[in-house]
Amino acid sequence: MKPAASSAVTVPERLQFGARAAFLVLAAIGLSAQREPILVPEVSQSRIEVRQGFTGANLLLYGAVIAPGTERPEYDIVVVLKGPAQAIRIREKERIAGIWMNAGSSDFRSAPSFFAVASSKPIGELVDERTAAIFELGTRFIQLSPVGEIEPIEQARFASGLVEMRQREGLYIEDPDGVRISEGVLYQARIDLPSNVTTGPYTAETFAIAGGRVLASATAKIEVVKVGLEGRVVREAGRNSVLYGLFAILLSLSMGVIAGRVFSR
Repeated sequence: MKPAASSAVTVPERLQFGARAAFLVLAAIGLSAQREPILVPEVSQSRIEVRQGFTGANLLLYGAVIAPGTERPEYDIVVVLKGPAQAIRIREKERIAGIWMNAGSSDFRSAPSFFAVASSKPIGELVDERTAAIFELGTRFIQLSPVGEIEPIEQARFASGLVEMRQREGLYIEDPDGVRISEGVLYQARIDLPSNVTTGPYTAETFAIAGGRVLASATAKIEVVKVGLEGRVVREAGRNSVLYGLFAILLSLSMGVIAGRVFSR
């Protein structure tokens, strides 16, 4: 079950959002003498802190898109939020003699730990598959990097398995009606981060689309960090991995000795 994340917006937050939105419009209008459309993105939180008992976060991505001159075509917006890339091995199970066993595996050296797409319309109505693949506008178009040589059909099967697994975990998300556009200028999208997100740098890429073409793009950065005791443990483990490993072994041995004495009485 997907962790609940609060989406309530307080009055101060509404005022802050309104002030930022007005600033975005003014900034974009100041740049409107350029020939290409302009995207000015913002995020409600550039830093998300993961503490003990973290149940997820609701991220608001918003901004403005301004057409050059007096032309105002109807733009559609797609927002793609990606988490840190990581290596992963996908194993395939096969039932042999009534027992499920590993039948094959494939390694990917670079798979996003989190991937969410929100758009003002379904992607298939906005661009063709080639354009969607270039800009990774959907879970079908995530650019994975397999390790070694692998047949294209087999690679597609393992890639599909990876996407399905992470969709079940709430880590890969698609919302074809997740972007709202106001007055053809302002846009906003909400994306839920589940409690099991990976910490590290995230990128929010926004694309302005019209006539089947991506006409403008912009990127915003978000940092997801662990804080408190867990954060200190993670930082120390990274700085002193050998000492951390020895401490973990000693702690395990000590707990084993204590448990043995307690249950032997």
